[in-house]
Amino acid sequence: MNKLNSVSNDQLAAIAKAIAHPARIQIIRLLLSKPSCIGGEITSEVGLAQSTVSEHLRILKTAEIVTGEIEHPRVCYSLNPEQLLPLLDLLQQIASSQVTNDETCCVSANDTLMCK
Repeated sequence: MNKLNSVSNDQLAAIAKAIAHPARIQIIRLLLSKPSCIGGEITSEVGLAQSTVSEHLRILKTAEIVTGEIEHPRVCYSLNPEQLLPLLDLLQQIASSQVTNDETCCVSANDTLMCK
């Protein structure tokens, strides 16, 4: 049984929903670009209000995509890429099925979807 089969549809949807916002994608990319965890500079790097950044971080933390550790006097954030593996598995399966499946039931012709 692969990882994808052990993750429920609700769990996959929750992961996708957690990253489905441009500001959260920007935060994830920022965290990816830093070799260590970062804290307060997220707000200045993202260019949003502190309360808005905090809400986006809360959503990412709830989905366990981002972890936050208290290092007084601030919180240090880092990515938990393992949490995204089920979504990666699904996307890879979709991509590989499109590449290897020459027998599609519908084709696009002149901006119209036609079924065979």
